[in-house]
Amino acid sequence: MATEIILPKVDMDMATGKISKWFFKEGDQVAKGAVLFEIETDKAAMEIDSPAAGILRNVTGEEGVDIAVGSAVAWVYEDGEEYLAAPEPSTPPTTGKAAPSAAFIVDLVEARSHEASVDHCSAIRATPLARRLARECGVDLSSLTGSGPHGRIVSADVSKTRVAELPAAPAAPTTTETPGLEPSSASALKQFTEGTFDLQPHSPMRRTIARRLLEAKTTIPHFYLSVDCHIDALLKLRTELNASAPVADGTPRYKLSVNDMVIKAYALALGSTPDANVSWTEENLVRHRSVDVGVAVSVPGGLVTPIIRHAESKTLSIISNEMKDLAARAKSGKLRPGEYQGGTGAISNLGMFGVKEFAAIINPPHSTILAVGSGEKRPVVNAQGDLSTATVMTVTMSTDHRAVDGALGAELLGKFRALIENPMSMLI
Repeated sequence: MATEIILPKVDMDMATGKISKWFFKEGDQVAKGAVLFEIETDKAAMEIDSPAAGILRNVTGEEGVDIAVGSAVAWVYEDGEEYLAAPEPSTPPTTGKAAPSAAFIVDLVEARSHEASVDHCSAIRATPLARRLARECGVDLSSLTGSGPHGRIVSADVSKTRVAELPAAPAAPTTTETPGLEPSSASALKQFTEGTFDLQPHSPMRRTIARRLLEAKTTIPHFYLSVDCHIDALLKLRTELNASAPVADGTPRYKLSVNDMVIKAYALALGSTPDANVSWTEENLVRHRSVDVGVAVSVPGGLVTPIIRHAESKTLSIISNEMKDLAARAKSGKLRPGEYQGGTGAISNLGMFGVKEFAAIINPPHSTILAVGSGEKRPVVNAQGDLSTATVMTVTMSTDHRAVDGALGAELLGKFRALIENPMSMLI
């Protein structure tokens, strides 16, 4: 009995995914457990194993094309089993044999509909979405060159053609959109002169970032608290700890960064302020028993927030080595969902880019996110009232006012600053 291969849901926010690479081709023999293909989600690349052994047939999931979760992308047939070879679905399979995939049937129906209205396009290779867009926009598919696998026309090819046909924007364009609302894509494009721009389709990651942060900024009542932290003692301790790191095969066992020490300090501050180590839901306030700190990592096309679990109880060296591993795998798209989902608070550090201070957007289910600026020499007045200089780092905490009130947020941030300015207390 043939086994259907579907595009699985590997992330709770995943509605579509792209197959970035097939490891087998139509007609190949595959073993159970062999890696069939790799999925590109909004945060990672996941390898999908074959659930059965047999011959790979009816491969309809194309590389680089958005595919709905749950859609059939191929079938694995038992050795010697008859199969319905695409694209000849006119003869249904006999009882006991597998039916063609849902994606294949949709493609067939749309292709026949298109053939009925535009005969000369019937033999053209195009995705169902591309055919629908072409019909809606009045684009002749036979005039297009496909950029998809094997020259197949994809939706982006149709979109590019439509953009090229748009008239140049008038000198003083008018719009009928409601003020304050984002204009439609077509209206936005009309504001730019033909030939002065290119269109880049949104990646799944970019779409997810846009959706989640728009939702967060418009539904979470943010408020912001900022403090200046003197970090000369922290920098001195960091230097001493790195100098004393054990060496194995000529390589230090760890190399601490300022960010590692910020993670530890924030975790300890959250752990000692349990009323702030929470998440908001419409039914309950979720009070977390441990501190799991998400750390924003820039990756090609966006950012991912891998989680340091139980950060309050881990040593600086463990946090440092875990963070390096998570960041490296985030950049290569190899994180597992459990390594970036959840968390009780987050840190976004742009200090390494010379940013003095900024405010970050809360990423649910977190109730707080700490935005960390660069350390820089500034004039300060010391306890004796004398003018001197110190290395100062400005941090701004964005807080969900539904879950954490102002006084509680100030208590949390005060504990964080105390730990940063007295870093030896993190080692006790």
